[in-house]
Formats: sequence, structure tokens, C-alpha cells
Amino acid sequence: MKWVRTKVDVDKHVVVPQVDEQNLHESPDKFVENYIYNLSKTTLDKSKPLWDLHLLNVKTSDTSEGVAVLRMHHSLGDGTSLMSLFLACTRQTAHPDKLSTVPVIKKRDINPTYQYSSKGLWRYFAPIWYFMRLFWNTIVDVLMFMATAMFLKDTNTPIKGKPGSELNPRRCVHRTVSLDDMKLVKNALNMTINDVALGVIQAGLSVYLNRRFGEGKKDKGATEKNNNLPNNIRLRSSLLINLRPTAGIQALADMMDKNTEAKWGNMVGSVLLPFKIALRDDPLDYIREAKAISYRKKNSLEAIYTFSISKLLLKLFGIKITSSISHRILTNTTLAFSNLVGPQEEVSCYGHPMIYIAPGSYGQPQALMINFQSYVNKMTMVLSVDESVIPDPHQLLYDLEQSLKLIKDAVVERGLC
Repeated sequence: MKWVRTKVDVDKHVVVPQVDEQNLHESPDKFVENYIYNLSKTTLDKSKPLWDLHLLNVKTSDTSEGVAVLRMHHSLGDGTSLMSLFLACTRQTAHPDKLSTVPVIKKRDINPTYQYSSKGLWRYFAPIWYFMRLFWNTIVDVLMFMATAMFLKDTNTPIKGKPGSELNPRRCVHRTVSLDDMKLVKNALNMTINDVALGVIQAGLSVYLNRRFGEGKKDKGATEKNNNLPNNIRLRSSLLINLRPTAGIQALADMMDKNTEAKWGNMVGSVLLPFKIALRDDPLDYIREAKAISYRKKNSLEAIYTFSISKLLLKLFGIKITSSISHRILTNTTLAFSNLVGPQEEVSCYGHPMIYIAPGSYGQPQALMINFQSYVNKMTMVLSVDESVIPDPHQLLYDLEQSLKLIKDAVVERGLC
């Protein structure tokens, strides 16, 4: 397969709907939500390039003068590719002649050998121990991945998607929190922003599910030992890992260059990330557990192997069987999670300053997808939900926001920052 240059009639891709002022009286934010909800009922026209842009002249509560909804088919590329393409269309607001810059995320060395380089004989055994652990973790993860493709399912919780959920429209809601708050927790507990995001999700989902399992019961207050959550809930997220040599967003020109290592397209491997659904009296326990799970996954080659297996299946059996297996894996898990890095400066698109970036997705069999997207000193949390399964997405969004607040407050109160 190769890229073929095609003629694009922009007028067929840009939509500027007439906004009825009566529909804005209740809430402009609700109008935008409903517009995207109705948009998710439709598919992209395959007779033309698979993207369209909807410009809504609506003033929302986040001080934006309008909303641009860019819809693109995921076959065009993964999140890194699509974000690079989008950022190539923007310029710094303060310096209109300059492209936006995105922090390059250096992949951390998870080999602990350096910690023991001066500790006698252990420096000789550390590499062997590291290799054995990497080998064992990879074998276990790949076997669990294969089991999920065949029979292993998540616990049937109130947020687990039902058969055919991928055909339902999606309600997309978002909320912007302080990226500095997440950095404060990150630095205090020596972890990554991704670890903090996973801890916030684990805390928010635990609180939300405790409420859903307790519907119809008298609320007596929930604690770690006294709550409505069943024991041993299996709840996993499909997490896509960027497999490009440089972790982060590359310039579009670099990606399209045939001689560069940063290739355009879908260059991601799948990881099944388990969440511990349980209430904790200490908010920092959510973060510590998430860090332990994340560190365990970093000591595994699961993403590389799942990517390689997918390519092998595609060559041997074709797209239909490969997509069927992929669909089964997603169906047997509960949610999808993605975390993308955005510009460090405020950017503008053709002279229009951007307030936030909120990526989402629809068409996946999970009833819930959570996206974290950074932009300058802000982090936007985006939920894409099947309302037949999760009828109150704003409540779940509030639980996530409050979880971050509790975690940050715990760090400050204990003087860890």
C-alpha cells in the first residue's frame, strides 16, 4: 500500500451549519454536545477523503467564540499521526510565523542495573534478573492477551459495554483541569503524568461504580472496608502505545519523509491495563497502585508483540479475520484510554486562537473511552460514552475531577511537594 495524491474539494469537507438561536437558550454547551452526538450517528462518505470539518458559531462557557469539530477516520493514522497533522495547521499565537512546539518525551530506562552498579556482585546478576523479569512479564502478558481474544472477559459492571455498543451514538463530554496540579503530584511521588492520569481514572471509576452498585440502597457513607463494590472486579482498559523510536509527537514533515524513523500511519501496539476497583481511605493509594501497574507494564514487551502479531495475522488471514479478533479483544475489555501530549504554547488555527483541544472517538465496542489531552498548562479530560450504558457522563467526569483534587490536596497537606 502507498499514499496516492488526490484532489480535494474543500467545500465538500467543510460544514458551517445554521444555528437556530432558540436552541441556544437552554445551554450552548448542550447544543455542541448534541451536535457531536448526532454527528456520531453518521459515517464518513467513502467517496471522498475520510475527514470533514464542522464550524459551529456558538459561544460556550469556556469563553470560546466558536467550536471546530474535526472528524477523521482512524484508518488515516493513529493518535500521534493525526495530532501531528493537526498541529501542522497551527501557529503560535504570540509568534504567527512559528510552528507550535511539543515536548519530546524521553523513554525512561526501566533497566535497574544502574542502581546497583557499585553494589558488589549484584551488578553482574542485575542484568540477568532484569532479562528474566522482562521475559516472564512478556510471556504472561501475551498469554493474557491471547486468552482475552478467545474467552477471558471483564466483570459485567454497570459501565461494561453491551453487544452492539459500537453501533450506538456517543455522548462526548469534557472538562479542563490544571496540568500544574498533575505535575505537582508527579514530582512529589516520582512518577509520570501518565501514571497520575491512570491513578485519577482508577479513583474516579471506583467512586462512580460504588455509587452505581449502591443504587436503591441507603447511603451510609463509603469507606475502604464498607462500600458497595463487589470483590475481585476484573476491569481492564485497552491502552495504545506509540511504538515510534521517539516517544511523542513528531513534525508532520518528518513523518512523511521516507528516510526518517518516524513513520506516518498506525504505529501502535496494544496493552491490556488492569485497574484495581476499590475505595481507598488514603487517596494516594490510587496513585501508588497505578504506578505499580504501569511500571509492571513497562517491564514487558507486550505492545511490540501485539503489534507484530497483528501484522502477521493481517498478512496470513486478511483484514476481516484480523479486525474480528481485534473487535473481540476490545469487546472483552471495559474501556479504552489514550493520553496525548499537546503544544507548549497557545496556538492559533488560521488566526483563530484555540482555548482547548478535546480528542474523542466513536465506533469502538467499549461503552467508555477516556482521553487525556494536554495544552499549554491545562489538561482536558474527554469522555466518549454510550448513554445506554452510562446515562450520567457528567457525573463520572465530576468524579474524575474530584479525585484529582483529593490526590493533590493529600500531597500538599503532607508536605510532599
